[in-house]
Amino acid sequence: MTERPNLGATAAPVGGYSDDYTHAGSHVGQARDPSDVSVGQLMGDISRDLSTLMRQELELAKAELKQEAAKAAQGAGMLGGAGLAGYFLVLFLSLALAWALSAPVGDGWAHLIVGVLWGLVAATLFLLGRKRLQQVNPKPEQTVETVSEIPSALKPNA
Repeated sequence: MTERPNLGATAAPVGGYSDDYTHAGSHVGQARDPSDVSVGQLMGDISRDLSTLMRQELELAKAELKQEAAKAAQGAGMLGGAGLAGYFLVLFLSLALAWALSAPVGDGWAHLIVGVLWGLVAATLFLLGRKRLQQVNPKPEQTVETVSEIPSALKPNA
C-alpha cells in the first residue's frame, strides 16, 4: 500500500468542519479515514467552503454599506434642515425689511432679530450636515481587509 504525501493542509476546512472529514449519509462527527476521501469530494468541500466564504463576505459588505448609508442620510437630513432654515431666513428678513420700511422702529427691529436668529440656525445646520457627510466612508473597509486575506488562507502551509 502506498502512502499519500502530506500536502501541508494542517488547518480545518473553512466550512467549520472538525479535523475529521465526514461524508454524506454518515452520522455527524463520525470520522472517516482521510485515504477514503476522493479528489472529487475534496473539490466539492473546497467549492462549498469558498461559496460560503463569499456569501459571508457579501453579507458583511451589505452591513457595512447600510451603516454608511445611515450616516449619509443623517447628513442629508441636516442639509435639508439647513434648506428649510434658509427659507425661513429669506421669509423673515423680507418681513423685517418690509416692517422696517413701513412701520415705526419697534416692529421692524423685532422682525430683523428673528431673521438673524434663523440665519444662525441655517448656518449651524449647514456646517453640521457638511461635517457628517465628510465622515461617510463609501468603501467597506472590513470587507476589503478580509477579502484580501483569502488568497493567503488558500495557500498551503510551508
